[in-house]
Amino acid sequence: MPLRLTLPPTLRERLAATDRPLAGMWVCSGSPVVAEICAGSGVDWVLVDAEHSPVGLETTTSLLQAMSPYPATAVVRVPSADPVTIKQYLDLGAQTLVVPMVDTPEQAEAAVRAAHYPPRGIRGVGSALARGARWSRVEDYLANAASHVAVVVQIESETGVANAGAIAAVDGVDGVFVGPSDLAASMGLLGQQTHPDVVAAVLATFEAVRAAGTPVGVNAFDPVAARAYLDAGATFVLVGADVALLARGSEALADTWVAGRA
Repeated sequence: MPLRLTLPPTLRERLAATDRPLAGMWVCSGSPVVAEICAGSGVDWVLVDAEHSPVGLETTTSLLQAMSPYPATAVVRVPSADPVTIKQYLDLGAQTLVVPMVDTPEQAEAAVRAAHYPPRGIRGVGSALARGARWSRVEDYLANAASHVAVVVQIESETGVANAGAIAAVDGVDGVFVGPSDLAASMGLLGQQTHPDVVAAVLATFEAVRAAGTPVGVNAFDPVAARAYLDAGATFVLVGADVALLARGSEALADTWVAGRA
């Protein structure tokens, strides 16, 4: 008798099942060991970054496998909205995708279509060959594929902020994630993620997205900013990254133990 498997919940399902915000962290190092450590830390979700890191398809597969025994929800930020790329990440087992640099509802619609099979979308069918369906061990995977996938689009520009409500209202957009770093850059405030004008733009995005009935999240490594965004209605937030924690922690060790650094 063939083994039958069930897939873990998507971020959409996790958000729907709780009345509290979900806190997570980035994995950018590409190390399965680090990914496993982070997934077992007690955070709600872990974002594998395939946009600003050396993480590619094979590495993402290894990271998802390393995190699979743990309750943290695995999310993957794809490098672009390219439909072939999205198809490949879904086939290797990513279920919740963050699609970067979405500025318009048309771009959001294209991302959703890339993530779903016909008739809703254009995703190619290769489930029998792919980890995403556990090589056909997930019963009725194709019939229920839409329930196994969540699409979060990332707003990172002034144009995206202006279109936030329309982007959030696109059928199949399961969440909007705000990126203050690129948003600040688009506003001529490079590196100033907590500038009052940037914060105001983030909060305006929150308001528009929430009015559309869509969950909204944000990246905020600054604890003060993170708490303020949670108070303003963010329902999922990233508050750290593996590489940043290692950098700051190793610097603290050096400051303490290396002569001349204290």
